[in-house]
Amino acid sequence: MRWELFGDLSAARSLWLMALCALLTGCASSEGPYLFADAGKYHFHNCEQLATVSKQKHDRQRELKELIDKAEQAAGGQIVSALAYRTDYVAVNEELQVIDSTLREKNCAATPPSKGAPPRR
Repeated sequence: MRWELFGDLSAARSLWLMALCALLTGCASSEGPYLFADAGKYHFHNCEQLATVSKQKHDRQRELKELIDKAEQAAGGQIVSALAYRTDYVAVNEELQVIDSTLREKNCAATPPSKGAPPRR
């Protein structure tokens, strides 16, 4: 009787482990774990709308990068930069990743960022 208890316990553990693996595999199949961006946000946009949003996000990215660089030049600027601009910068980068992914899914012509846009980190 004692061995039957352990048999049921190991079966339950195996089932739980398989469920956990299936859950993690489902999470891993998406483009990336986005903290600030919704992966399906641009799903219903057409190519023209995606190009417009992409340009706006690239402009915002450039603006935030300039603000970060300016803040980091001052004393204590690293802290100001991290508190004021870094999370917005990360959010914009994630939005751009979602837009780029959606552009690829819809086979839209990629629009290069305007000149002077900093590379994404």
